[in-house]
Amino acid sequence: MRFRPCIDIHSGRVKQIVGGTLTDDGRALATNFTADRPARWYADQYRADGLTGGHVIQLGPGNGAAARDALAAWPGGLQVGGGITAANAAEWIDAGAAAVIVTSWVFRGGRIDVARLAELVAAVGPERLVLDLSCRRTGDEYRIATDRWQTLSNEIVNAALMDRLAPHCAEFLVHAVDVEGRCRGIETELVSLLGQWQGGAMVYAGGIRSMADIETIDRLGHGRLDFTVGSALDLFGGSGLKYADLVRRYGN
Repeated sequence: MRFRPCIDIHSGRVKQIVGGTLTDDGRALATNFTADRPARWYADQYRADGLTGGHVIQLGPGNGAAARDALAAWPGGLQVGGGITAANAAEWIDAGAAAVIVTSWVFRGGRIDVARLAELVAAVGPERLVLDLSCRRTGDEYRIATDRWQTLSNEIVNAALMDRLAPHCAEFLVHAVDVEGRCRGIETELVSLLGQWQGGAMVYAGGIRSMADIETIDRLGHGRLDFTVGSALDLFGGSGLKYADLVRRYGN
């Protein structure tokens, strides 16, 4: 299990927001942290500490310059997501991204569009594609949420879905949307579900508030799940976890 760092960018600035509050008009946005430092500063830090596989996420339009600046600071060390399509995916790889992270663009009519997925694979190769399976709980199931987590798809996160998608990507990124950014604990049933799958690399995000949560991810995930931390991390103004501790215990 490894710690994967993040750089979430909104309106050109590094922020930590509460999952599911990002909408087109921005009226409901709940922000936990806004950085004084640029995205590049965080990329420099991750590079200095040898952390790879981190995520640069563009939360809406107007973040391209900051994202490219971060990728240039740690070429090959970070993945990038937000607004990725088959038409621009290769450009982001050329800009220094290790991989592109995609959700909404591969969905149409509430289902994964296999033709669009094939276009992405043709553009960058499966080894440079990360599929974001971020989801919300509905009853006893977890359904993938698209369009900035505002739209529930008909796709359910389970072993059958991951088996079907695994040949087309390098790994999965899974945010537990209902607890994302709230620092109230992880979605344990989702972690357990993900930990039962043994088909490839996966990163869990959402609700992590303490080292105890991380230890639970390790236990329920059988050591197979990597994790990322946002609002609880002292690097982003949080008090639950220290960045230096995560680097020491769970760095590459």
